[in-house]
Amino acid sequence: MKALPSIQEMERAYKSSDASYDGIFYLAVRSTGVFCRPSCSARKPYPRNVEYYATSREAVFAGYRPCKRCRPMESNGATPDWLEGLLAKIDGDPSARYSDEVLRRNGIEPARARRYFQKTFGMTFQAYCRGRRLGKAFQQIRSGDDLDDVALGYGYNSHSGFRDAFSRTFGSSPGKSRTGDCIITSWIESPLGALIAAATSEGICLLEYSDRRMLDAQVATLRKNFHCAIIPGDNQHLALLKKELEEYFHGNRKSFTVPLISPGTPFQEKVWKELRRIPYGKTVPYEEIARRIGSSEAQRAVGHANGLNRIAIVIPCHRVVNKNGKLGGYGGGLWRKQKLLQLEQGQNLF
Repeated sequence: MKALPSIQEMERAYKSSDASYDGIFYLAVRSTGVFCRPSCSARKPYPRNVEYYATSREAVFAGYRPCKRCRPMESNGATPDWLEGLLAKIDGDPSARYSDEVLRRNGIEPARARRYFQKTFGMTFQAYCRGRRLGKAFQQIRSGDDLDDVALGYGYNSHSGFRDAFSRTFGSSPGKSRTGDCIITSWIESPLGALIAAATSEGICLLEYSDRRMLDAQVATLRKNFHCAIIPGDNQHLALLKKELEEYFHGNRKSFTVPLISPGTPFQEKVWKELRRIPYGKTVPYEEIARRIGSSEAQRAVGHANGLNRIAIVIPCHRVVNKNGKLGGYGGGLWRKQKLLQLEQGQNLF
């Protein structure tokens, strides 16, 4: 079971409508029977009337209904102001070290940063900073920069310290990494909530909703398939993906050009290839996908492969529906599937 922050910390968070605690806990109000996000703009309840839950599911099972104002069952993808500034500083100078004291001088409580980075990026704040430093170093090494200059340029006092840190992250020494690769991860804000994207030097290998339960399993599959480190950062494929997704959500893009790399079993790859052939604004039943790939009796296997698609939206698994026209399943939640289909049918929802 997920551990909750202290009562005092949660009380401070909801009283200040701190969005960085959204998803960390939910508060339920006994007098109204409603549960909310910490960032909810509704009038703040008295602490004696509040109960705390780690997940929205627990609050629902305790008999509370979701607030209609903050919609705690949905992902709002809001980025706290303090986080935007912090990420900009880290990207501007990856070699800088961010101790707890440095964070406090910048008006950021270290416990808040640790919790938020663990929840959003799946790693501690210090691990994120370390990954950014080593990721930048990796890119310089691949570009042919001198190893000594790279090590000293990123704040390592000794070559051996740099080599040890590099090897723990990438699995090989810096000298062997000029032709290597790694998976770069980034997050993308969208009208449907935060998305986690990842790319190698060849193309996009992951695009998932940050709150999807299968995200950890998808990341584990990436490690197994690519045999390389996963670190935060950016590259040309991620930049193009962000641009094309923005155009898509504004209704100005019907197909994607960003390169994809999505290895799977031969059957899975056939399904995913067929998904990309479904026209924008159209839907196709699972049975039809099975027929098109020459496996007309494999509807259930098609559904399973559909659910294991690691590149949401771009490989449009949301366009596959039940034979009776009902939505069927969707890993990101049926409400997202509905909104994507409505968007592609010309409704301006965002």
